[in-house]
Amino acid sequence: MGRLRELLVDQPQMPAVESHLDSLGPHERLEEIRTLGRAHQARLFEAAAGYKPVSLADIVPADRKPMQEVVHHGKNSLPAFNHFAKVFVRPSSTPQPELWGYNRAGGFVETVVGPGYFVAYLHEVPGEVLVDYLRLPPERPADWPEILPNSARLSRFVYGGTQDILRGVSSHVTIGRATKAGKPMSAWFVLCRWDES
Repeated sequence: MGRLRELLVDQPQMPAVESHLDSLGPHERLEEIRTLGRAHQARLFEAAAGYKPVSLADIVPADRKPMQEVVHHGKNSLPAFNHFAKVFVRPSSTPQPELWGYNRAGGFVETVVGPGYFVAYLHEVPGEVLVDYLRLPPERPADWPEILPNSARLSRFVYGGTQDILRGVSSHVTIGRATKAGKPMSAWFVLCRWDES
């Protein structure tokens, strides 16, 4: 059992969770978040409420150029196909602060389900970010897959009508929960921003 799992067995003490994750290198941090199962993720999401505000700059650091992708590797609470990444860019210009992105889940899932494009922006709850599949980016980096509506293919069952709430855990890690039609789903995921430091 990884140290992170141990910290999430009972009521998580968020300062200890944050300190542990911040003490790890990128590879070790990713390995730790990938050990988390459904119960750990659900417990972490509840414990993270109001703990560490997350901003758009935490998702895509200010030193990244517009349309330069930032990868957040993830582990979700599904029984299969649970390793994925949310990939974000900061637009070159938009009327309001937001990020654009999609779900990188491998060729099979992306082909059958779809890329799951979204727009991310600050949530109405202070300190949280909303990943909104009800909106599509107007453009994408050239090497990203074609932008498809989330009503296409099997996306309508996975991303259609969905919004994800992100809460801060540590410098690189966020925890999320999916909602559909404004109601929380029994679906959680943990993300780890990939930096070389």
